[in-house]
Amino acid sequence: MASVNLDNLKALSDKHPKPDAIFGYGTAGFRMKAELLDSVIFRTGIVAALRSKKLDGKVIGVMITASHNPAADNGVKLVDPLGEMLEASWESYATLLANAQSNELLFEAIQSMVSTLKIDLTKPANIVFGRDTRPSGESLVAALCDGLKVLDANGTDYGILTTPQLHYITRCLNTAGTPEAYGEPTEEGYYKKLAAAFKTLVEGKNKLRPLTLDCANGVGAPKFKEFVAHLGDSLDVNIINDDTDDASKLNLNAGADYVKTQQRAPVGLKLASGERYASFDGDADRIVYYYQDDDGTFKLLDGDKIAGLAAMYIIDLVTAAGISNISVGVVQTAYANGASTQYLRNTLDVPVSCVPTGVKHLHHEATKYDVGVYFEANGHGTVLFSPSALKTIHSTEGSTPAQATAVRSLRALSEVINQTVGDAFSDLLLVETILTQRQWTASVWDQAYTDLPNRLVKVVVKDRSIFKTVDAERKLVEPAGLQEAIDAIVLKFRDGRSFVRPSGTEDVVRVYAEAASRPETDELAFRIGGLVFDYNSNGSGARPREFI
Repeated sequence: MASVNLDNLKALSDKHPKPDAIFGYGTAGFRMKAELLDSVIFRTGIVAALRSKKLDGKVIGVMITASHNPAADNGVKLVDPLGEMLEASWESYATLLANAQSNELLFEAIQSMVSTLKIDLTKPANIVFGRDTRPSGESLVAALCDGLKVLDANGTDYGILTTPQLHYITRCLNTAGTPEAYGEPTEEGYYKKLAAAFKTLVEGKNKLRPLTLDCANGVGAPKFKEFVAHLGDSLDVNIINDDTDDASKLNLNAGADYVKTQQRAPVGLKLASGERYASFDGDADRIVYYYQDDDGTFKLLDGDKIAGLAAMYIIDLVTAAGISNISVGVVQTAYANGASTQYLRNTLDVPVSCVPTGVKHLHHEATKYDVGVYFEANGHGTVLFSPSALKTIHSTEGSTPAQATAVRSLRALSEVINQTVGDAFSDLLLVETILTQRQWTASVWDQAYTDLPNRLVKVVVKDRSIFKTVDAERKLVEPAGLQEAIDAIVLKFRDGRSFVRPSGTEDVVRVYAEAASRPETDELAFRIGGLVFDYNSNGSGARPREFI
């Protein structure tokens, strides 16, 4: 039985000493200040190699990015063989290795994993990796490569990529030569697949006015410019915030996270009525749309709005194709606007599931439907087609010209959507397909329903661990009595809804509130915030003045 070479491990590990910090692998992988990451990424390389060996040499992806975080941050996350996120049970192993205090303890942790998981170290290990445009990425790739050397893993560097491109490539490599083959495992293959499907979907339709696209000065800018060459004249796009030479501009006052949280356009962008706009985040796995109405008011079309648009369109296509045995469902989190949930359930008559926050929960739940639409309000999401749904779509011909056209559109739609993970490029094409086919403006899209005003408040607490939730994080069971007090306040507000959940990364709890009007929403949020702060003296520091 092969074993880890301790001398080799020590020699490589000594190049990447662990700082005095505690690390945790979560939904976003490891993410922090870049200067703290060297040892973490070295050890993540070891985890990736072990994961590949455990899966008989299947390709594992490693993406070095910090998404919508500032340029000084970076991070790393692992991608499983079908392009999905790392299996949850392995997150604790990644955390264990990252926190080993010495080379000897690191060696012991690796040996423990090998024994517990019954990993055959004689199996090959195959890893693909990429990074975004952050300056720290290059040195962190070197640390990753040293980690791969510990177990003689084969590593392929795909250079600078968007996060969804690496997920796509990982799936393509693992499905090549099978009936589930996903495509050509290259950037070029990714561009060609999405572009060909989009051209099929908008063929014969009048082009819309140009889209203004904010790329957050991130990796989405150079990559979407490459993509535009494949799209040809099927889509008109004006790209802004595309400066990747000045790292300080990354995600600064721009990008999907800024637009969503600030409820305003990127700094420097003057909106014009009648036009439509979209913003990527720093690694291009999120997208939000927005526009300015005739009164000059900023209007956001976030992940909830995209989910509603996608569900409406897919249901209509399935019906038009004469297919009766495909169910469409939508997955949301508690942060989804209540008006969107009512629209989906009452207007579209589509089942809606609510799951805890985190892409892994949404993705898993979406697999339970024939066609599962999932989006977080922040603009991260995609559509999953089950194997049986794809078989039905590809075996149906349609008995009328209209049905045949709808079937052809469904097939192309399943190709234009990156089913591995939320993908801003793919989701942009999904939205543009629907708006083009319907000849809708952003304003017409927005009329499906009106969002309830909402507010998110952060409450600093002494110990977030005392807050325990159930019902997809919508109800508190601890501290005892707090949920009943919240319910009593909510009852006093028209269309009131509020929930409290602990942060996964810092000692704060987040209070979400929505109500019929902006003043009522603000009052509800600040009353609940004050209640949480005061309850059993949970609050830490000075009580915020706005709390009631």
